Amino acid sequence: MLIDTYGRVATDLRVSLTDRCNLRCTYCMPEEGLQWLSKSDLLTDDEIVRLIDIAVRLLGVEEVRFTGGEPLLRPGLVSVVEQVAALAPRPRMSLTTNGIGLRRTAAALKTAGLDRVNVSLDTLRPDVFKALTRRDRHQDVLDGLQAARDAGLTPVKVNTVLMPGLNGDEAPDLLAWAVRHGYELRFIEQMPLDAQHGWKRDSMVTAGDILASLRTRFDLTPEDADERGAAPAERWLVDGGPYRVGVIASVTRPFCAACDRTRLTADGQIRNCLFAREETDLRGALRSGGSDEEIARIWRLAMWGKKAGAGLDDPSFIQPDRPMSAIGG
Repeated sequence: MLIDTYGRVATDLRVSLTDRCNLRCTYCMPEEGLQWLSKSDLLTDDEIVRLIDIAVRLLGVEEVRFTGGEPLLRPGLVSVVEQVAALAPRPRMSLTTNGIGLRRTAAALKTAGLDRVNVSLDTLRPDVFKALTRRDRHQDVLDGLQAARDAGLTPVKVNTVLMPGLNGDEAPDLLAWAVRHGYELRFIEQMPLDAQHGWKRDSMVTAGDILASLRTRFDLTPEDADERGAAPAERWLVDGGPYRVGVIASVTRPFCAACDRTRLTADGQIRNCLFAREETDLRGALRSGGSDEEIARIWRLAMWGKKAGAGLDDPSFIQPDRPMSAIGG
């Protein structure tokens, strides 16, 4: 079991498969990109599978989310999914992606054992997409979403970050589009995770702003609190249901008290919080011949020291010491 001193138990493992990405989103990284990890620093496919096996067999992890960077850039992704699906106990598996490569991989990922996907899409306007991501790939994302739905990677969730002056007015249009296509839309408050350190709290679009905008067109009924559990998204029924919309208010209404996550970076470090300043090395133990039990012990100690909350009002937590692409969302 991965328990901390506040009694929280981590059962949800986020696994970053690569720090690389084929977009350059303005709220994530600079236009020129970043200094990528060397191949020797990255965990191998076998190392990833072994660590996930330790997590589910010895530490009580029940759900695995593959992230990046952009996880579809990982050459061995389908094989990793297939091997994790064969573990006992078998964890639930999902993947967070920008959707660009989904059209050609969705069916194979479903066959390998992936359960569902989260796709990032911030706008319905191709020109705004290009401005936000610095790439002209809007249609590729839409095609990827449809491929995921057709392959049965459901529920297909769409993650959206709104930014003033760019897409801050699109919330109602995005929700109408998501309902029409059967996707579950989730708005995420912009967090201080940009490598260029341009985030400013007083200029972000808040959960309150988003909900006020949605209510100009839709009737929103809060979902029963018991249904949320440790999920980060607060959800509302749209016009009485069955469709739902979620808002992840990471900054204005943080959910740290119910957090059930542990994070494995692409280079084999454990982060007990997305905003943590410290990491615990598992790659070294793996490559020096450490046993499964020894690696599990190191992992337990890493989680035991988790702080009470992210402390987004504390300047020491603002701007993690390395970019989100290396940590995993």
